[in-house]
Amino acid sequence: MIKTLLPAALTLSLSAGAAFATDVTILTPYISSIPTNEMAQSFKAEGEKRGWTVTIIDTRNDFGQLASRMEDTVNAKANAIVLISTDPAQVGDQVDMAAKAGIPVISLDGSKRDNVAVNVTSNNFELGTQLSEALFKAMGGKGNIVKFFHSAHPGVHQRELGLDATLKNYPDIKVIADHFVKVPGPVDDGRVAMENILRQHGDKIDGVWAAFDDPGIGAELATESEKPDSKLIIMGIDGNAQAVDMIKSCTHYKATFRQDFPKMAELGAEELDKILKGGKADKDEMYVPAVMITPETLGAKCS
Repeated sequence: MIKTLLPAALTLSLSAGAAFATDVTILTPYISSIPTNEMAQSFKAEGEKRGWTVTIIDTRNDFGQLASRMEDTVNAKANAIVLISTDPAQVGDQVDMAAKAGIPVISLDGSKRDNVAVNVTSNNFELGTQLSEALFKAMGGKGNIVKFFHSAHPGVHQRELGLDATLKNYPDIKVIADHFVKVPGPVDDGRVAMENILRQHGDKIDGVWAAFDDPGIGAELATESEKPDSKLIIMGIDGNAQAVDMIKSCTHYKATFRQDFPKMAELGAEELDKILKGGKADKDEMYVPAVMITPETLGAKCS
């Protein structure tokens, strides 16, 4: 048997490459959501630019499975974990498990928690108040609204709290119906819910407050089908491309707040890079600004 001896320099090079391979795992229950998928893919691209191997794990709204897959990731000795669109408290034991194993955890579009090095997100409470103010002013400060919400997501829940706070300043605005949006499938769920709400309340509805664009899109599709001549106003958050198209086309959808998901991913990757090199994140929570999109900002001339 002939043994091939590698040059010492090459052996050291291969060993160093193996030692410094960086495996980063993204975990989320919401990859079917357009914003979540955009963040995940943007972060993957940012990681690959740095030579990281980035794996995306989706558990389809199953938080028990999310916890289990996170434990698997810790046991597999990943170099870092990225939680996207997840409240770290819902997998708190697993976050602590990662910390004990020396594996840093960061969050995108989530919330702060012990043993989470940084959460990069929008100021979701402020987004909730901005959406509410814009909708209520467009309604003339009075009327009835339908609320679409999803409290299981920490950022979306903050938006709901922003709505509650704003409602206190508008006594003539009433929530006459609300719906907890099911995920996956939020567009279809919003459409079916809005069809039922329109049949029940009809012309009494003046506005639709969508905590994120997907159910707002569903509400627009239902309104086009059930009551196309309705004067109701729909507004949401995220800057979903389909919502933007609806706004530009002068439908009932009148505004959305575009979150900069690629920027969140970029900033999260920058902070994780510092951590993996032995440093610390600049802050435990960082906000990325959002921009309001209306027919006017898109150059549309709606009557």
